[in-house]
Amino acid sequence: MSGRDGYASRGGMKFPILSVVAGLCVLAANVEAKIVTKAVAYEHNGVKLEGWLAYDDAVQGKRPGVLVIHEWWGLNDYVRGRAEALARLGYVAFALDMYGAGVVTADAKKASELSGQFYGKPLMAERARAGLDQLLATGMVAEGKVAAIGFCFGGSTSQVLAYSGAPLAGIVSFHGSPVPAPAGAANKAKILMLHGAADFFIKPEEITAFEKSMNEGGFDWQWISYSGAVHAFSNPDADKFGIKGVAYQKAAAQRSWMHMQVFFAELFGR
Repeated sequence: MSGRDGYASRGGMKFPILSVVAGLCVLAANVEAKIVTKAVAYEHNGVKLEGWLAYDDAVQGKRPGVLVIHEWWGLNDYVRGRAEALARLGYVAFALDMYGAGVVTADAKKASELSGQFYGKPLMAERARAGLDQLLATGMVAEGKVAAIGFCFGGSTSQVLAYSGAPLAGIVSFHGSPVPAPAGAANKAKILMLHGAADFFIKPEEITAFEKSMNEGGFDWQWISYSGAVHAFSNPDADKFGIKGVAYQKAAAQRSWMHMQVFFAELFGR
């Protein structure tokens, strides 16, 4: 019940009416908020693809968009989960498909074959751009506020997509092999590289070549290394693959996700 003094009482205790109303409003907003997810069919060069769109339908108006690029395993539950986590942060997220609808593997040899068709070829940027176009086609993305993130193979792909001149404000590579920027590459996208300091798959000379290309090309770039982290450190399922040098590290996973959010705050001013 409420009194004339601006307080609501219950069980002999008084609460400010405004506080009660505010609390109810927050509760109502939380109840109404819903993360919407759905598969999106599309094609590139005759290859049937299927991506994964995620967004919070409680967010009004256009918002920043994030393209999510999978590991060499393909578009699996881990990557869908990353897209949904981004949606909970208020972004429109689209996890693209590089291989083809339903093409996913847990076999390293098969994954190597699938990813191998892209490295060093124009197809890598072209297929990724097809996914980016799907994100932009949603009509929910604010103009000029688009980023891409990628994991392992996807991290390398995000770099190549940025070099192609795609309309990206920035990219984040989680334990992706560094790809030196070719001479004359577009350098509008800011670059954040998140690296496992104990990742022996990535050689020191690769890092040196990458840094050299960044500096010579005038890129706005950052490189963060996490102590003790090896390849695929962000994926909780990494240990299940039984590959030496591939393992999850909780601290690096949490820190890298936080660093991504700080980077996005800079890119998008939010």
